[in-house]
Amino acid sequence: MEDEVVNIQGVDIIFFRSHRAKRLNITIKPFLGVRVSVPRSVSFKKARVLVEDRISWIKTHLSKMQKAEGLLTVFHLDTKFETRFHHLEMKFSEMTTVKTVVRDNKIAVSIPHSTNIENSEVQHAIRQAIERAWRKEAKMLLPGRVKALAAAHKFEYKNVAIKNSKTRWGSCSFDNNINLSLHLMRLPDHLVDYVILHELVHTRVKNHSKDFWQLLDIVSGDARKLDREVKAYGIKIY
Repeated sequence: MEDEVVNIQGVDIIFFRSHRAKRLNITIKPFLGVRVSVPRSVSFKKARVLVEDRISWIKTHLSKMQKAEGLLTVFHLDTKFETRFHHLEMKFSEMTTVKTVVRDNKIAVSIPHSTNIENSEVQHAIRQAIERAWRKEAKMLLPGRVKALAAAHKFEYKNVAIKNSKTRWGSCSFDNNINLSLHLMRLPDHLVDYVILHELVHTRVKNHSKDFWQLLDIVSGDARKLDREVKAYGIKIY
């Protein structure tokens, strides 16, 4: 797969060849920027011309995405951050590399004195440690909650898997395996239940048809309202 980065009116845009795309497709996502999938039938030169025609639209949506990126926490020594059962503790140390330990309800991060805490590698290490804590909590809480809600509403499923998914809160496979994102640990309990029920309803209705929303409404209450609440949380932003 070939790719090319082109700056158009101050915006870096990644063009990449897609053998599956049937038409030119522009996507703008937080932390990924502007990406253009180019089908085999369209040359990169023609793709650039087509994208230039939509640069005003791109800039408008890119501005929204950059605001979302700005909501990302930059961790400092005095940053207060807690999960359900863990709290973050950071300190400078004599070590030469960043060390993180998740144990005893603590997310402990040791940072070399010579390192700027705002360094991207340090921030990434802190986030990885936080996500390990969420994974522990998710494994502890989510399978049992799925079991309880399935029993209460007479749903049947096969297995529950916890994944570090940053594209969706949950999913249900064709053969009724439930996949849940460890990032559900960031949501309040009633929205965790909503996401689980959303996937359990998919064990009966494999699409988002009227029948799906009617059943979800019955088991969860005001499904549309709860869905809007979940969408207010950016899965990639914390």
